[in-house]
Amino acid sequence: MNPDPVPVPHGSAEPDDAEVGRRFAAGDEQALALAYERWAGQLHGMAVRAFGPGPDAEDVTQQTFISAWTGRARFNPEQGPLPAWLVGVCRHKIADTWARRDRQRREAEAAVSEAQATPAGGTTPPVDGVVTDRMLVLEELERLGQPQRGIIELAFFADLTHAQIAERTGIPLGTVKSHIRRTLERLRTRLEVDGAALPA
Repeated sequence: MNPDPVPVPHGSAEPDDAEVGRRFAAGDEQALALAYERWAGQLHGMAVRAFGPGPDAEDVTQQTFISAWTGRARFNPEQGPLPAWLVGVCRHKIADTWARRDRQRREAEAAVSEAQATPAGGTTPPVDGVVTDRMLVLEELERLGQPQRGIIELAFFADLTHAQIAERTGIPLGTVKSHIRRTLERLRTRLEVDGAALPA
């Protein structure tokens, strides 16, 4: 009888953490599922402590596993356990999210400042139009869920290329492009509708 290629002690017992790490590094999708089952709660707890419960914490948790899986070539189980490496990835995602929030705050403050500085008589219509468009874009971003919102922010606020966004988020390049295309179509429709509603 041929030996089992992946022997598991005690019959139905699950692999230990070290074995999960080795399988994860080797690209075993079952190891990814086991890693999520074992450590998603811990990572989500880190994100909740950073942002409170809500979509940001959930997104950080998901993006941590996506980034860890797509970047698993950088994980060496001989240099440390998988959960410790995941914690490091999670910390980077938390930092990225804080940076994104800060960019959004600055963009919103700049839009409000420009709107307040525009003369009431509308003597500078080009600037007024830019401010209006920016406010509409910011409002539309607030409506977007993840990962679309993060992709758009990386494309337009961080000036990343589609390929750079795919590499940073771990989302396939084709998906990144389709998200951006659909979101831009929504924004264009929104700007056209709102522009038509403005008095001449």
